Amino acid sequence: MRRRMFWFLTVVVGFFVITLVANAQEGAEAAAGGFSMATAIGLFAAGIAIAVAAFGGALAQGRTASATMEGIARNPGAQSQMFMPWIVSMALIESLVIYALIIAFMILAKVK
Repeated sequence: MRRRMFWFLTVVVGFFVITLVANAQEGAEAAAGGFSMATAIGLFAAGIAIAVAAFGGALAQGRTASATMEGIARNPGAQSQMFMPWIVSMALIESLVIYALIIAFMILAKVK
């Protein structure tokens, strides 16, 4: 667990450092009329945001479906009581992925 936390924090700090460097270089490259580092970081951030959201949403939906099917297998009579909460939870999980997609589009709009 500590190793995972270490790598996660290393990646997060790395992204912050890259963002600071990109913002420092933005003025010089924008004056030259080239493709700025901030634009590249923004495009990368949008891609990472939707990739992580899709991955997390898929894992959450898989675990939810697995738990629901396990509950139905243990008690088949409770299927009617489990169905609606399962559908609602799937819709809420999918809505979080859609929110991430909207945020990715907002990042892309701000970059361009």
